[in-house]
Amino acid sequence: VDGLAADAVLRAGVVHVPEGRRVFSDLTVEENLLIGAFSRRDSEIRQDVERIYDYFPVLKERRGQFAGSLSGGEQQMLAIGRGLMGRPKLMMLDEPLLGLAPVMVEKVAEIIQSLNRMGISVLLAEQNINVALGVAHRGYVVETGRITMEGEAGALAANPQVRQAYLGI
Repeated sequence: VDGLAADAVLRAGVVHVPEGRRVFSDLTVEENLLIGAFSRRDSEIRQDVERIYDYFPVLKERRGQFAGSLSGGEQQMLAIGRGLMGRPKLMMLDEPLLGLAPVMVEKVAEIIQSLNRMGISVLLAEQNINVALGVAHRGYVVETGRITMEGEAGALAANPQVRQAYLGI
């Protein structure tokens, strides 16, 4: 994708859900979802909105509410839903757990796992290493921009260096 325009990257099936959720706060939940399908020209957009509401029932309840009035967890669900509207093959999630209450961390972690079960590859950049290694198949430890360790997620979670440095064990 290097050198491609953003719309070409999206057409290739790559979607980015940025850190900090970045919903359009002055637009409704539904308008935010429809923005996720801006590059699509098919007749299934409405069905996909309903599919997102099936994944995230709270968004359906709040479909007419301004996105800026949602809780942090609800905004994260909306950001992921907006990304799904692009029908990605690869979804890149940047710090999706940042600033969430513990109960919402669990919910978003479940959502991340379900994305993968739906056949979407997920690239997760996350500082919450407990959750990241719990949902990942493979992990990379990045320190000051360099990969210092990599491997199967379970092996990294069991690694004494990782356990001491990142898990406080």
